Amino acid sequence: MAKEFTYTIYIQSTPEKIWEAITTPEFTKLYWGHQIVSDWAIGSKWEMLRNSDLSLNVIGKVVESNPPHRLALTWAEADKLADQSHVVFEIEAMAEKVRLNVTHTELSDYMAARITYGWPIVLSGLKTLLETNPKLSAAA
Repeated sequence: MAKEFTYTIYIQSTPEKIWEAITTPEFTKLYWGHQIVSDWAIGSKWEMLRNSDLSLNVIGKVVESNPPHRLALTWAEADKLADQSHVVFEIEAMAEKVRLNVTHTELSDYMAARITYGWPIVLSGLKTLLETNPKLSAAA
């Protein structure tokens, strides 16, 4: 049976800055260690390229794109295309913080093992980047 993983984090920022940090290669390389590249239009491909050598790591298609509130993607490692899953980013303003909810569904045992520790690391890095870098913070 396919598994599901959900992670919620609260970030002192704006929905627009979080959207930008999720969808802009210059930002993703700072906290993810990969450049995420796409035009983010529904039906477009997206690619995750390793910072070290720009080799392809993860790919997929944009299923839903509603900036700066919701982004839904298919997700597959470049060398395991048959093991496809889905990711949804939900971004919601809440007073002075933003709630970022990431839900990764249709997970195989292999992918569940990889993302269970991966998403908390990536999203904690995103939070730190946005809250401590004055050029990226909501106050800037």
